[in-house]
Parts: sequence; structure tokens; C-alpha cells
Amino acid sequence: MIRSTDRGYVSAETAVVLPALVLVLVLVLWGVNAGLAQIRCVDAARAGARGLARGESQAASVAAAYAAAPAGARISVATGGDQMRVEVRVEIHPPGVFGARLPGLPVRGTAVAAREPTGPGAP
Repeated sequence: MIRSTDRGYVSAETAVVLPALVLVLVLVLWGVNAGLAQIRCVDAARAGARGLARGESQAASVAAAYAAAPAGARISVATGGDQMRVEVRVEIHPPGVFGARLPGLPVRGTAVAAREPTGPGAP
């Protein structure tokens, strides 16, 4: 039997808990999005470094990296001797209406590859 003084407690508790659940959901989605962006950054860096190691032009290698990178990524290339280094950086903002106004989570992926031998006698 429900007493008359207990009426409305369920509605009040729901009104308090619902915003907390929405916040937890947004944080979980942000974390999943950041994890996926991390994987895409590493894949993009690998694609760029692999292209440079094969002897492709820097423009073609960077284009391959941009194709695999998340939207808004910045790509930097460093070559030194026989080493090719590609770094892909992106900032992941929380989802939602106000996500772009909040600080983002920096995510990056780096790949280093050795130049492959070319010319006569190369395998």
C-alpha cells in the first residue's frame, strides 16, 4: 500500500538521476570516439610512412594518410636518412551541441618506416 506522503518520490528521483545518466552516456561515447580516432590515426600514419618507404612522392603519401585519417587531422612528415616518420594528430571534442566549445582530447598516431631498397639488385 502506498502512503499519500510517498507520492512523487519516483518522479523526483528520476529527475535527479536522468541528467547524470545522460552525462555518463556522453562521456562513454566520447571515449569510444577517441579510441576509434586513435586507431584511425595510427592507420593513417602507417599508410603515409609505407608510401614514403616505397618511394612514392610525399604528396601521394600524405594524400593516402589524409584518406585514412579522421576529419580535421593534421599530418606532419619527417625524413632523415633512411627513416620516414609520419605523425597524425587530431583533437576529439565531446559529442553534442556544446561539444565544439569544450576542450578536446588530443589524439595522435606515429609510424616510422625504413626506406626500401630500389634499383638493380633490389629484391
